[in-house]
Amino acid sequence: MHLIQVFIPAAPQAPIDVEDVIATVQREMTERHGGTTAYLNSPAKGLWSNGEGEEEDDVIVIEVMVDTLDKAWWHQYRRNLEQLLRQDALLVRALPVEVL
Repeated sequence: MHLIQVFIPAAPQAPIDVEDVIATVQREMTERHGGTTAYLNSPAKGLWSNGEGEEEDDVIVIEVMVDTLDKAWWHQYRRNLEQLLRQDALLVRALPVEVL
């Protein structure tokens, strides 16, 4: 089992309602994988170096548990979100999970 985490910028570059994007991702994940969790009330603070200085961003994390990891599907899903949100790169990561 894997935990997939999708990091969505709280203020994307695109002139789009981020709440609509989050609702769409949640609906798609629930339909495809049976459920999802979104951390909406406390956006995480992202900080990274871009080679010219530091950048900061507030991100909303959406998580979904999957039995099997379809890397090709997740890669395409990430690319679609990047285009929709006009982001150079979005972080989507998979972590192995052991259910206790």
